[in-house]
Amino acid sequence: MTTETNKIDFSIINKTTAKSFNEQKNLIKRLFKGNTVQCETCKQPLTLIVPTEKDTEKKYGVFCKKHCTDIELELELVL
Repeated sequence: MTTETNKIDFSIINKTTAKSFNEQKNLIKRLFKGNTVQCETCKQPLTLIVPTEKDTEKKYGVFCKKHCTDIELELELVL
C-alpha cells in the first residue's frame, strides 16, 4: 500500500513575505532619514512615531491619518 504525500510549496508565500518585509524596511529607513513618504492607499504623508522622554504613547511605528498604513514597531527609548 502506497500513500501519496502532498507537499505544500511555500516558495511563493516566502517570496511574497520577503518582498513585503523588505519594502516595509526600506520605507521605515526613508522615514528615519527624514524623508517624506506617502501612504500608497490614501496618499497622505506617513508619520513615524518613536518613544521620547515625555511620550506616554504605547503604540510606536508608521501610520497614516486614515490608518491605511499601520506598521507597529517594538521600540524602546535608549538614553
